[in-house]
Amino acid sequence: MDFDANIEHLQFAYWNILLTAGPILVVALIVGLAVGILQAATSINEATLSFVPKLAIVLVTMALASGFMLTTMTDYFNFVFETIASLR
Repeated sequence: MDFDANIEHLQFAYWNILLTAGPILVVALIVGLAVGILQAATSINEATLSFVPKLAIVLVTMALASGFMLTTMTDYFNFVFETIASLR
């Protein structure tokens, strides 16, 4: 396996990481930002106020996106195992 193929595999791996974790991270960022703005506007400095909504919405997002995430990871691991099998 040459250097260019290794770089392509790494790029494909990073792309799959972004596709799999990206939706959850974006939702957590948006909810955290919205709650932070709300806390700053109302001067409420309660730690659970930022944690509980973010946790609930991230869990809902994981439940909704789990099929897509599972399909993405399954396709990636099939690609990895096929690549390993073809090295013989």
